[in-house]
Amino acid sequence: MTHEIRENPSQVNRVESSSVPNTPMSLIKVISFIDSISIWSGKIVALLILPMVASLVFEVIARYFFTRPTIWASDLSTILYGAFFMLGAAYALQRQQHIRTDFLYEKWSTRTKGLVDSLLYIAFYFPGLGIFLWVGWEYAWTSTMLQERIVTSPWMPIIWPLKLTIPIATILLLNQGISELLKSLYAAYTGIDLHEGAENVET
Repeated sequence: MTHEIRENPSQVNRVESSSVPNTPMSLIKVISFIDSISIWSGKIVALLILPMVASLVFEVIARYFFTRPTIWASDLSTILYGAFFMLGAAYALQRQQHIRTDFLYEKWSTRTKGLVDSLLYIAFYFPGLGIFLWVGWEYAWTSTMLQERIVTSPWMPIIWPLKLTIPIATILLLNQGISELLKSLYAAYTGIDLHEGAENVET
């Protein structure tokens, strides 16, 4: 069976109904909408790489060419990388880039993969992220209210925006988890993998 993924300008990475025969259009629309959120958030977050690299390049030039190292470049690059890492997690999940035990997983049938994934999402993924969201929100809220700064740094930059990415990233992961659970349940029920071909689409 050939699975065809076609990109619609109005909806990124949408899986058309003709891609997977007999798949309910309502399911396709829900999955496509959720995936589009992760894709666009990932594209926006990817822009953080530009100021992160720029700060590091500036530090190298200032330190080794002018012997005038900065007090801010290292902290800024660390903060930006932390935000980049956290907020890009949902996009990585949508693209199936997280590490799994492939030497076992790749040998399973599509139905078995879907069944195992569904159970893991229900038993561990959503409960774990639910707790993480609760704890992370309190952590970020306290930091924001206190206008927390890095006291160990000479220029004491604010750190609360980075901590605020914790609940935001968790919400994005929970959102994408719904799409992944739907795909897993569908695979377990029908033996059809809705991921096939999607990861090869240029988004």
